[in-house]
Amino acid sequence: MNNVKKTVFILPNLLKEYLGVFLCVLVAVLATFLGNKFKIIGGPVFAILLGIILSPFLKDKTKLEKGLKFTSKKVLQYAVILLGFGLNLNTVAKVGLNSLPIILSTITTSLVLAFFLCKALKVESNISILIGVGSSICGGSAIAATAPVIKAKDSEVAQAISVIFLFNVIAALLFPTLGQVIGLSDGGFALFAGSAVNDTSSVTATASAWEGITGATTVLDNATIVKLTRTIAIIPITLVLAFYKSKKEKNKDTSFSIKKIFPFFILYFILASLITTVSTTFFNVDESFFAVFKTLSKFFIVMAMSAIGINTNLVKLIKTGGKPIFMGFCCWVGITTVCLLMQKMLNLF
Repeated sequence: MNNVKKTVFILPNLLKEYLGVFLCVLVAVLATFLGNKFKIIGGPVFAILLGIILSPFLKDKTKLEKGLKFTSKKVLQYAVILLGFGLNLNTVAKVGLNSLPIILSTITTSLVLAFFLCKALKVESNISILIGVGSSICGGSAIAATAPVIKAKDSEVAQAISVIFLFNVIAALLFPTLGQVIGLSDGGFALFAGSAVNDTSSVTATASAWEGITGATTVLDNATIVKLTRTIAIIPITLVLAFYKSKKEKNKDTSFSIKKIFPFFILYFILASLITTVSTTFFNVDESFFAVFKTLSKFFIVMAMSAIGINTNLVKLIKTGGKPIFMGFCCWVGITTVCLLMQKMLNLF
């Protein structure tokens, strides 16, 4: 009886403490529905937009603050961990390794451009890092993994996601026609879409558009595998950023410890991908078994973007948007150009 009383007493307190989490769940459900209807935009972008629209109506956010912070920080890390269950290293090795030189070239191009433009345009370093990483690796997932490591603000994450979204849409609309004009084969376009388009939903939309135009049947699968290969780059990038951040923090704070900055959730991401790989290789577990984790990962990212949208100042976002958009454009053009040049050099057209 006492346990029942305790439960009845605790539940309202939990609801009050994490009211922001429940609000993010509601927004995420609607955003996921809209994202499934309009794949070219995707759930995360809808979540940020809905959060920004909702924000002015929430006059007092003090009761939501704890839940919003938990969602935008911790839930985002859980999303990255669960993302690992969708990464079968054997599948990547079989199909994705052919794309490795192109992936490394495009990642290097984007990060170098972001670095120099950060200095030239005087853009905040966190936004530059997020745009560079998001453009070159895998859009929202890469931003989700990087943001906690560099301690990015919600407004910085929203800015980067918005920039990535803009060029995702342009790519999805433009690339199928561009591929036909320059004479890409089905395999060549799969490699191009998987390497030069940022977010998974946009890769899917771009590859599906090509299949609809040409009648091809393997482009979507191959483009997705190339995209998964890019996802692996999350691991070294976040670790390098963690050590870079730790070095800077150590110079400022003598009591600094690597545990404060090291992205341990990335280790769990690696463990999750190893579990998937070992289970499917040695124990004949079907990959569909891990589909629920991949779905949950996507939903968690949408939840986190909901919290980030609610915490975003729309006026400030618009005022500071010009330079990040130009940076995103340069990264996008650089990646597209280098990808096509490398394909031509390697006879993968």
